[in-house]
Amino acid sequence: MTIAIVPSAGSGRRFGSERNKVFYPLLGVPILARTLQRLQACPHIDEVLPVVQDCDTEDTRKLIERFAITKVKRLAPGGARRQDSVYSALGLIGGEPAGDAAVVLIHDAARPLISDALLRDCIVGLSGADGLACDGLVCAVAVKDTVKEVVDGYVVKTLRRDSLMAVQTPQVFLCGTILEAYRRAAADGLTFTDDTSAVEHYGGRIKIIAGEYTNIKITTRDDLAYAQWILSQQMKSE
Repeated sequence: MTIAIVPSAGSGRRFGSERNKVFYPLLGVPILARTLQRLQACPHIDEVLPVVQDCDTEDTRKLIERFAITKVKRLAPGGARRQDSVYSALGLIGGEPAGDAAVVLIHDAARPLISDALLRDCIVGLSGADGLACDGLVCAVAVKDTVKEVVDGYVVKTLRRDSLMAVQTPQVFLCGTILEAYRRAAADGLTFTDDTSAVEHYGGRIKIIAGEYTNIKITTRDDLAYAQWILSQQMKSE
C-alpha cells in the first residue's frame, strides 16, 4: 500500500494573498487540482491523502469532486506548522492495521508539475531494489548558483557547490519510520522544515535520487508565471 500525503494547509502570505495559494489557477485549473491529478494518474499510488485547514475543507471537497480525484478517500486536519500537518496524516495511517508498513510519499501541494517517472522512481527507490538500503528517500537537484553563508550582512563562508543539493518533494518512507521520528521530534520540541531532516536527525539513512528542475514549488507569483510557462511547454509536447 502506497499513500501520498499532500500537505495543503499553507497560507498565501508569501504569495501576496489572503487566500491559500493552492486554490489559484494554473492555466485555468487550481494548483491543488493539478497536483492531485498527477498523483491520481500514477499507478504506483493507491490513496491520496490531502492535509487541509478547517477553513479550506469545503473548497477542497468541492475541488476533489469537480476533478474526479477518486483516490482521495478522506482528508486529514492541518496543523500550525508543516510538520504538524504531516504528523496529523501519519497518525491516521499509523493507527490502522499494518499502517506502519505502508509506504508514504509526502508531496507538496504547491508542486503541481511532478512527473509520473519521478513519482515512480521515488517509490521504487525506497525498496532498495538498487542494492542501496535506506530509511527514507528524497529527490533533489544540483545547486547551480554559488552559495554563501552570511551573518549580519557579511559573507563568512563560501560553500562548495559540488556538494550541495536543493531538496524537493516527494520524500518517501515507511510510515512507521517517519511517524516515530516525528513523535520523537514532538517530545523534544524540535522543528524541521522537511521530512527527511527529522529521520536524519535521529540517525536514519537518507537516499538521494535525481529530481527535476521543472518540479518547482510555487511560493511567489513569479513562481506561478514560471510554472505556467513550463506547463504550456509540456502540453505542447504531448
